[in-house]
Amino acid sequence: MPESIDFTSVTRWLQGLQDAITGALGGFEPTARFHEDIWTREAGGGGRSRVLSGGEVFEQAGVGFSEVHGPGLPASATAARPELAGRSFRAAGVSLVIHPESPLVPTSHANVRLFVAEKPGETPVWWFGGGFDLTPYYGFDEDVIHWHRTARGVCEAFTPGAWERYRDWCDDYFHLRHRGEQRGVGGLFFDDLNQPDFARCFDFVRRVGEAWLDAYLPIVERRRHAPWGERERDFQLYRRGRYVEFNLVYDRGTLFGLQTGGRTESILMSLPPLVRWRYNWQPDPGSREAELYTRYLVPRDWLAEGMPLTSRPARSV
Repeated sequence: MPESIDFTSVTRWLQGLQDAITGALGGFEPTARFHEDIWTREAGGGGRSRVLSGGEVFEQAGVGFSEVHGPGLPASATAARPELAGRSFRAAGVSLVIHPESPLVPTSHANVRLFVAEKPGETPVWWFGGGFDLTPYYGFDEDVIHWHRTARGVCEAFTPGAWERYRDWCDDYFHLRHRGEQRGVGGLFFDDLNQPDFARCFDFVRRVGEAWLDAYLPIVERRRHAPWGERERDFQLYRRGRYVEFNLVYDRGTLFGLQTGGRTESILMSLPPLVRWRYNWQPDPGSREAELYTRYLVPRDWLAEGMPLTSRPARSV
């Protein structure tokens, strides 16, 4: 008997997750508010995008929900699974990117999603994907350890070995291959998740989506009042350029949205409002800026006893 896919329950939960996240983030802002756009997609489906700009804590925060469908999966969704080419699809998800004002508060991204690929006369193929990652400009061990500890707790509640696998997958995915450099300090990332069954996978995805607030908000609260100056702001804008490079060159969600005729404004709300590039810039040896590269942008087991500095090289994917 084919397994039941409760797509409606997933979309309902995703909308509630968007509400919870925008409510929690909005609580940091005395005056700035999320602006909501409800949109429809000509080829099928639509969504609601919520963006907060010019806040005291968040320079820009985007949290989007979408539910789309179409007659055929795009190349970005079938590159690793060519057998699905030509199938119709349904997809729903919540994606967020937070760009704080303070260079001492890290940028963060999270995403949870469900895909269903269908063909008449055949059993639907479904899978979940998602995760969350952290991109600091100035590193603090306390923040990174808390971030990874929260991610590990979610994974260990799902299945043995999930934490190590999804942690490493995150490091591999958020790797700028053209620079040989990590985007941030990692977290967890997974895709093509359809085992052991729909109910267990959905429960895990719910845990991931809801744990993002537990992982990120304490860091925001801890760093948002710390003083910073023009030097820190300048470095933040420079490093934001790496975020742009990754999202436009490698990010599968961006490619999927553009290839399926999605709403461009909602797809690109992940980009920072201000960014700065410099030709062949290098940090001063021994500086806080150099420390980001030598200590934090290096895949490692942040939860190992003593936190050794032995790194695990990122693999190309």
